[in-house]
Amino acid sequence: MKPAAALLASALFLTGCAAWRPATVPLRSIAMPSQCTARADTLLVLLPGSYSLPEEFEREGFIDAVRAQRLAADLLLVDAHVGYYHQRSIVDRLQADVVAPARAQGYRQVWLAGISIGGLGAMLYAEARPGEVDGLVVLAPYLGTHLVAKDIANAGGLAAWRAPPAPLAQDLDAGLWRWLQQQTAGPSAPPLWLGYGLDDRFFYNAEQLRPALPAKQVFTAPGGHDWPVWTGLWQRMLPALPIPRC
Repeated sequence: MKPAAALLASALFLTGCAAWRPATVPLRSIAMPSQCTARADTLLVLLPGSYSLPEEFEREGFIDAVRAQRLAADLLLVDAHVGYYHQRSIVDRLQADVVAPARAQGYRQVWLAGISIGGLGAMLYAEARPGEVDGLVVLAPYLGTHLVAKDIANAGGLAAWRAPPAPLAQDLDAGLWRWLQQQTAGPSAPPLWLGYGLDDRFFYNAEQLRPALPAKQVFTAPGGHDWPVWTGLWQRMLPALPIPRC
């Protein structure tokens, strides 16, 4: 099993057996061109949480925050809901319906930003299609269960952790952490920016990733797994992202 497939299997633990919407082809998306430049060469793709709609990004102030920062980037709000994870088609759909068309339209940079399972989706894509995205922003991302995170903590951190050999490392969240270990070990990977609430239900796992990232790429805030926390983090993170301004 490829690591990406293992990460998809891990995502199923987050979503459980609840009903989900049909995974239509192509992905439904909402394009929002930059208001401060006629031709942006950067596309910022927003991936929602499990059962959220892409329209919620606008309702919760994400779009206004981008415009306030005068980012020279077009936005694409993608309806990448939990159904695509259950189908294990999220990577293929993002490639066919989002990233490949963006490159064909001439975008020089493509960034993926996701919340909760959307953050996992961004990482899934970067793992499966290396070199195709220029940056990742993950807010309260799903990083697997506590079991591997505890092993990492006991080992003294992600860099010191000895991932189990394949195929064990390809099972569930061990595959995710093996990939994160590789991504944070050198400068060649696309930059990863992490934000989470201090009372988030995924706090413990995020805390194991935090030391492996440059301090300037990690943001925290009081609160749990909810929009007010994510919006506040987003507003603080945007000024630090290396995305062109108008």
